[in-house]
Amino acid sequence: MNIKQADRKWVWVSTFLIIALTVYAIFFPPVLKNANAGTEKAVAKVNGVSISTTQFYEAMVASGGEQTLDSLISDELINQEAKKAGIQVTEDDINNEIAAIKKSFATEDEFQQTLTSYGMSLDDLKKNMQTQVVLKKILEPQVTITDEQIKQYYDENLESLKTPEQVQASHISVATKEEADAIAAELKNGGDFAALAKEKSMDTATKDKGGDLGYVTSGSMDSTLETAAFALETGTTSDPVQTANGYDIIRVTDRKAASTPTLDEKKEEIKQTLINQQISTLSSAWLSQKKAESTIENYLTKDA
Repeated sequence: MNIKQADRKWVWVSTFLIIALTVYAIFFPPVLKNANAGTEKAVAKVNGVSISTTQFYEAMVASGGEQTLDSLISDELINQEAKKAGIQVTEDDINNEIAAIKKSFATEDEFQQTLTSYGMSLDDLKKNMQTQVVLKKILEPQVTITDEQIKQYYDENLESLKTPEQVQASHISVATKEEADAIAAELKNGGDFAALAKEKSMDTATKDKGGDLGYVTSGSMDSTLETAAFALETGTTSDPVQTANGYDIIRVTDRKAASTPTLDEKKEEIKQTLINQQISTLSSAWLSQKKAESTIENYLTKDA
């Protein structure tokens, strides 16, 4: 998955993180006092100097409080409309959305690493997809996708729908040629590749998995490493290969040929993509309409 795809998929995660940081400040304003001391409660101290709840509140509001509160208002409107329509979200609904997101990542590890980079666990993600799934259930009945639209999408996006050749590879990465030569000699004498990777590889992301890189495609890793991996036969191991970071020994354990899916094979996936696109287009106007129809009192922006 490229960076632009990741940005599109995870922009709402960033919004969630902002909410998590500011919700306390918004709903527990700086009038909170320390009952024992009779003074305003501090949220932190730096070399004995207190940072007060007032400072915290004002800083958080200034750095995105209005936008965050607007998101919370939107969430509440969506939930109210769901109750009116008798819409409920099941665990299966959430799991289906998670599965759809995972398809945008090359591997499960890449998905988990992205979660980690946002400071989230899978449980965090599930809990905070509720509103997204509710909105989809509200708007999906308004969406109609035709076979002609599906065919047009398939024709226009066929190159991106194709699956390139892939190899399942593992590697042991070390700093010097001497280390790599010594490992290569151990392997030729019957050494266990996974055990040596765990013991000697300096790639912390893969060493505990025996050096497993998963299935890799062209352009997904160091070009020298990639060239060596794709040149190997299944079940064979390379000689030491010099890379940008040192020397690698690579093993290929499986290979998948490039393939072009048929329209029938991709029909449901394309339909869901088009549904999501239309829901995204509809959601802004729908929310604006609901806000206009509702009585909303925003005390954060209201003049004192």
